[in-house]
Amino acid sequence: MHEPTAPYHSAQDALRVLESVARHPAGAAAAGLAREAGLDPGRLTALLRMLRREGYVEQTADGAWITGDTLRRLTSAHGHDGALREKLQHTLDRLRDSVGAAVYISRYEDGEVRVTQYAAGPSAPAVNEWVDFRSSAHATAVGKSLLAQLGHDARRDHLSRHRMARLTSRTITSDTLLLSRLESQPPTVPVLDLQEYAVGTVCAAVPITAGASVGCLAVSLPVEHAHRLRRAADALNRHAAPVLLSLAL
Repeated sequence: MHEPTAPYHSAQDALRVLESVARHPAGAAAAGLAREAGLDPGRLTALLRMLRREGYVEQTADGAWITGDTLRRLTSAHGHDGALREKLQHTLDRLRDSVGAAVYISRYEDGEVRVTQYAAGPSAPAVNEWVDFRSSAHATAVGKSLLAQLGHDARRDHLSRHRMARLTSRTITSDTLLLSRLESQPPTVPVLDLQEYAVGTVCAAVPITAGASVGCLAVSLPVEHAHRLRRAADALNRHAAPVLLSLAL
C-alpha cells in the first residue's frame, strides 16, 4: 500500500492537538499545547485554525483553547454515526460550494467500491451512474484511487471479480495496463478519469486512508469545465485532513 499522504499526517497532528486540549477541561494555552503535541508554534496555529473552523475546538475570552461542540458530539457514546454523517455532509456541501463541482466520499468495504456520501446541486451536477460504480472501478477516478491504495493481490482479486468492460473509447480494458498504472500512481497526485466512465464527464480523486480503512474524496465536472479539474483536485487535497479527522474520531 502507498505511504501516508500529507492530509493523513495533518490529521494525525490534529488528533494529538485534540488529545492535549481534552486533557485540560478548563482550557489550555497555545504554548502548552505546542509542547504537549510536539509541534512548532506555526504548525500549531494552522491546525488550531482548521480545528476551530470545523468546530472541534473553541477559544475562550482569555485565549485558552477548549473542546468544541463537534468534537463532543463525535466522541459521544450516543448518536455517533448520525453525528459523523451530518458532519461529513456539512463538509461536502461546503466543499461543493467552494469548488463549484459535485463532490463524493467513497470507501472500499467488503471488497467493493461504495460511494457513501456526496453533495451535488443544480450548478454542480452529480455523475449519472449509468453503470454501477461497484463494477466499474477500472474506469472511474474513485475506483482507481481506491484500488491504488490496496495491495497488489487485493487489486487482482477485485479485477478477477469484475470484468473490465469498455464504457467509452477511453476506458482501459487491459488488466496488465491498469495494474501497471495503479502500481506507479503517486499517492500525492490525484487519480483522474478523463471521460473513461462517461462521455462528457471528467473526475479526480484523492486518497483519505485512515488506519485499515481505504477511502477517497472525489470531484466530477462536465467536460467543458475540464480546465478546472486540477484546481478542484487541489482543493480536495486541502480539505482531506478534516474529513480524515472526522473518520478517525
